[in-house]
Amino acid sequence: MQKKVSRRSFLKKLFGTTVIAVGASSGIYYYAREIETRMLKVTEQTILHHLIPSGFEGCRIIQFSDTHLGFNYDLNQFERLITKINSLSPDIILFTGDLMDEPNRYGETEKIPALLKKLKAPLGKFCIYGNHDHGGYGSEIYHSIMSQSDFIVLQNKAVPIQLLDGSRIDFIGIDDAMLGKPNFEAAMTNVRSDGFKILLSHAPDLADQAVQYGIHWQISGHSHGGQIKVPFMGALVTPPFAEKYTEGIYQLKNQGHQLSLYVNRGIGTTRLPFRFLSQPELTIFTLARNA
Repeated sequence: MQKKVSRRSFLKKLFGTTVIAVGASSGIYYYAREIETRMLKVTEQTILHHLIPSGFEGCRIIQFSDTHLGFNYDLNQFERLITKINSLSPDIILFTGDLMDEPNRYGETEKIPALLKKLKAPLGKFCIYGNHDHGGYGSEIYHSIMSQSDFIVLQNKAVPIQLLDGSRIDFIGIDDAMLGKPNFEAAMTNVRSDGFKILLSHAPDLADQAVQYGIHWQISGHSHGGQIKVPFMGALVTPPFAEKYTEGIYQLKNQGHQLSLYVNRGIGTTRLPFRFLSQPELTIFTLARNA
């Protein structure tokens, strides 16, 4: 005979289940806001290509992206990030956009250049615009900060990195796809057709265009890796121009040409001060030549 459940027993079980559910939700909330947002992951990736000159073999490139200063990310955290980057001994440093969340409302812009100047990279520091760098009338603010910090701002232009032996790699920067004016033709001016080419694009989905221009590698941010992911479902929301390529490595082909795309999850957060299953990320790229 089935045992009859008393009203009191039912209410106790219901209360217990509710307490567990609330506790689990509170735990996830605390983890996503206070723990994972500070769990910096250093990812290592080899850039392997036969066009990489032998003089660049072993060159270390460090990418950081999407700090969103002012939104749940402060200058103390930023300074610790800079110390971490320097400890990894980069030869080249790349920043792929979204320095401040709202440039025209951020009250400590004058303190940023001194911190960014601490970053050391013997072969150069390069950056591009993200959508938040243009937003809030921030274009000139961002350009001024990065220029004062010894970063070269690549806005639809390219610069070569050339060694004493004459070997060269071209770094190309494209303007932001959302609030800027990306122009591949202008960016590719004076880029050698037979050399190795690395593109910096805040928006990863521009890779579908970049592959048509003979780009070999594209390095992007913007997506935050989805920022909040649900198991078996993936990212809940991805921003425009980061809906197709959200994190990690991708391979694209066009008429026999192959482009490798890497999408970094970024450092900070925006809109919501949470990360879940999408840790903040620094990426170390090591250049290597294959036969």
